Amino acid sequence: MTSRAGKVTCDLSVSLDGYAAGPHQSEERPFGDDGGDGWGGRLHGWMFDHRDENRAEVERATEAGAYIMGRNMFGPVRGAWDREWAGWWGENPPFHAPVFVLTHHPREPVPMDGGTTFHFVTDGVGSALDRAREAAGGGTVSVQGGATTVNQYLAAGLVDELRLHVVPFTLGAGTRLFDGVPPLDLEQVASRAATSVTHLTYRVGSSRR
Repeated sequence: MTSRAGKVTCDLSVSLDGYAAGPHQSEERPFGDDGGDGWGGRLHGWMFDHRDENRAEVERATEAGAYIMGRNMFGPVRGAWDREWAGWWGENPPFHAPVFVLTHHPREPVPMDGGTTFHFVTDGVGSALDRAREAAGGGTVSVQGGATTVNQYLAAGLVDELRLHVVPFTLGAGTRLFDGVPPLDLEQVASRAATSVTHLTYRVGSSRR
């Protein structure tokens, strides 16, 4: 059984109508029809175009001792691992810590430059969290996404703190936060408006099934 030691956080950039990616995702457009070139420039511009203004939020999003992500966030490969795909981020991914990727297909760990190693977990969200907590050594575990993976952890009651970065445009369709998640009690603990984003932090209570 998954223990409750160590905080589990989630940072997710979403459109004003709650989408973390648009429809029609592909290798050429990992964020699909996202209002731009498909690479998430509008959703994540606050991290890069206004980095100094949002430095505290960027640092909090990248300080975890281990990370969890879904296979769709890791890359476009489907089915058995018949390609040597190592993620969207090049030889030195920004995590610099163990990353546990949810998948149905076993694969050996993939070590990268800078301290990131991708581990592939085939036995569910609870197992991935147990392994991430062990790797984090009591530190924070961050569920990175995409929204489908975040929704699984929220539905299972495994997220302690949800940090949303709301960007002021709408997508109308795509992969949406809270789809399939039972009603939750959230306590707002922080909010801050910046040039192109509003940062909202919530403590996640129990679900009201």
